[in-house]
Amino acid sequence: MDLDFVREAYGWASGVVVAEGPRGALGRIWRVEIGAARYALKEIFFEPPTQALIEAELAFARRAAGAGVRMPGAHPAREGRYLVEMPDGTWARLYDWVDLRASGAEPEDVGALLARMHRCAPALGREIEGGTPARWYDRVPAEHEWAEAAESGAEWAPRLTERLATLPELCAAVTPVDPAGLILCHRDLHPENVQADPSGALVVLDWDNLGPAEPGRELGRALFDWFGDDLDGMRRMYQAYVCEGGPGRIATPADFSMMLACRLNFLLVQTRAVRDPQHREWAEREIDEALDTLPTPRRLAEVLVTLTRE
Repeated sequence: MDLDFVREAYGWASGVVVAEGPRGALGRIWRVEIGAARYALKEIFFEPPTQALIEAELAFARRAAGAGVRMPGAHPAREGRYLVEMPDGTWARLYDWVDLRASGAEPEDVGALLARMHRCAPALGREIEGGTPARWYDRVPAEHEWAEAAESGAEWAPRLTERLATLPELCAAVTPVDPAGLILCHRDLHPENVQADPSGALVVLDWDNLGPAEPGRELGRALFDWFGDDLDGMRRMYQAYVCEGGPGRIATPADFSMMLACRLNFLLVQTRAVRDPQHREWAEREIDEALDTLPTPRRLAEVLVTLTRE
């Protein structure tokens, strides 16, 4: 990151401390210290959020705060922009710094949080920028799209080939969304994006994927992201979501469409990102994790039976 450019864009003096922090799949967080004030500067590696998405995020932040959902405040650069393009082709956004830790949240806490987010969300049948809902959330890769990765000779290729044999049965659950049932959703509510502040309160991070989703499908994805190896945890999270007034329900295999589509699309992207030396190490770790956590058809059936009994 060009720190001199960043300081100029935000009007910071040369003495402002900017320290490199952790990275994720799509970006890195830098810690900024301006006297006693601290901020989080998010460096975005790939496609940045549009102006329309940023405006929707700011508007939803106000609604969510009224529902008891916490998220870091966003700050504009010196010229009023909430997104700054960097000389190296990346982008930056500035947020309040919150001392966070992995939440270790109980299923009841996560279920209630998601219910509050869904209760305050407006209906939204199209993407924020316009156009039909993104197919990332309800379309799985075609069989031929896996061929290059499966034949790559990589260490993980045999594991991928083994999982590909189960995909037809697994992907039979994935169906297109009905735009009439969509609301504005976070669309990436996995544990890394829900942290705890020093008081233990949950804080929701990374709203760059904000957009339309069916609440039951986002719920189905979140259940697997948080407690995929714990049937009782999934049951408790689902029960808390319903008790808190969340509008989504798990009733058919199609309610796991978002989870399956996102996991498979993400896995395919990582099998391509691994070719880039800059991202290879990260992508290889993500591939291993994605293969470990992709549910089997049997597991999907077990979860559906457990939740529909509720």
